[in-house]
Amino acid sequence: MRLTLVLSALLLLALACNQKSETVTTTDSTGTVQTKTTTVTATVPAIDTTATAEAKREAKDAVNDAARATGTALEKTGKEIQKRTKKH
Repeated sequence: MRLTLVLSALLLLALACNQKSETVTTTDSTGTVQTKTTTVTATVPAIDTTATAEAKREAKDAVNDAARATGTALEKTGKEIQKRTKKH
């Protein structure tokens, strides 16, 4: 869940870094040309580096726990296979 939160924050950051410019040019009946440019820049939210570091550490711990659980399950399965193979 923490990993999802971190990925969501990064996606929001990527989308927030956006600048849009719009230029409108008009000509009146006397031939006068007017150009008007509007630029809108989205503000980037601040990132809590402490929370990000904690989320990263928790994600790493979760990966390590999953790897240990997988290794334990494989070890138990291997022992069971050896036990059944020796009987026959």
